Amino acid sequence: MKNLVLIIPVFNLALAFVPVLIVVGILYKWSLDFGNALYAVSRMLVQLLLVGYFLAYIFKSDSAWIVISVLAVMVVASSWIALRTVNDKRRKLFTKALCAITIGGGTTLLLITQVVLDFQPWYWPRYMIPLAGMIFAGAMNSVSLASERLDAEIERNVHFNKARSTALKASLIPITNSLFAVGLVSLPGMMTGQVLSGVSPLIAARYQIMVMCMIFSAAGISSACFLSLVKPHAKDFMLNERQEPA
Repeated sequence: MKNLVLIIPVFNLALAFVPVLIVVGILYKWSLDFGNALYAVSRMLVQLLLVGYFLAYIFKSDSAWIVISVLAVMVVASSWIALRTVNDKRRKLFTKALCAITIGGGTTLLLITQVVLDFQPWYWPRYMIPLAGMIFAGAMNSVSLASERLDAEIERNVHFNKARSTALKASLIPITNSLFAVGLVSLPGMMTGQVLSGVSPLIAARYQIMVMCMIFSAAGISSACFLSLVKPHAKDFMLNERQEPA
């Protein structure tokens, strides 16, 4: 078998939207919010096309400063989005989420790129940006779940230490489920992409193992850091909650 990537013609790609339109039609028929689905699909299309052109530019420029700038945007954006579940406390907790994701995601990214893969040059854009995206996205989702569960537990006047444990456990449920399911229920994106491009399944499995380890690590460390940094604020919140009835 030749090691080549199948190029999708534009017309063939358009056919992929046929089942999407069927789903939109069902939403419309059942008087559901089909407009939101259309908006989501349209936004996905525009965003991915723009990202494609943007990444092509970054890869050609081969500039360390551009890569660093992109990573900075990723960290800031993921920290802000992570607090979407606690919107009323977003501004107060932003710096804590930023520090947590920077520590958890940043240290994991450095280990993977500079030790495990040993990048040459150290900022190799073609690998650095996709790996950073996976790491910071995992950290973002974990911090988001941790903040939402911690907020819910504190509002129920649960002691902080117990609330923190519950929040950390909840934040790791998605990635833990993925660890159990990988290879049995699904072939994740990294492995699937490499197999489709002609890479040996054994080599693709090594990369996928690395990816699962880095996402689990980034998620766990980021959540733990966030829950530790937010402790003083959480204690004050619990005190205020308990004083209100009196």
